[in-house]
Amino acid sequence: MILSDSAILEAIDKGDIVVDPFDRSCLGTNSYDVHLGKHLACYIDEVLDAREHNQVDRFEIDDKGIELRPGKTYLGVTEEYTETHRFVPFLEGKSSVGRLGIDIHATAGKGDVGFCNHWTLEISVSQSVRVYAGMPIGQLIYFRVEGEVQIDYSSKSSAKYGKRTPYPVESMMWKNSF
Repeated sequence: MILSDSAILEAIDKGDIVVDPFDRSCLGTNSYDVHLGKHLACYIDEVLDAREHNQVDRFEIDDKGIELRPGKTYLGVTEEYTETHRFVPFLEGKSSVGRLGIDIHATAGKGDVGFCNHWTLEISVSQSVRVYAGMPIGQLIYFRVEGEVQIDYSSKSSAKYGKRTPYPVESMMWKNSF
């Protein structure tokens, strides 16, 4: 079941959901709008290796925005820091963003109970488009969990994306055994 606006507000009041900064005008009927942070990153190497720690070049979006181009993966970040302690958060792109040809995540739209951080966005574009820090980029939708969670994300020793940071985080696939 998806949380309604009143259920999201109730969960925020109880501390089960944290959004910082929180702006009541960003609360939709059953979602919360998040914004593109000022930090972006791109992989340095043209060919990435899943077994290696692929390095990124980090940069900031200035007031003039930045032009994103097709054929490149941009790692962005939400302006908002979030915590979700009793619900499963899903990040989806806004339709107005999709209509500009911007995809905000390749595969990682679902968070875990206990995820506490800024969201890293896996941005790709179908044609060149200029984006700006602070623009609405996506929306968080919260689902109720059936049953008790034994170990939340922030408590797992295998959690690779739990260190709080306002910067986009590159793939940590290399930490897996395969």
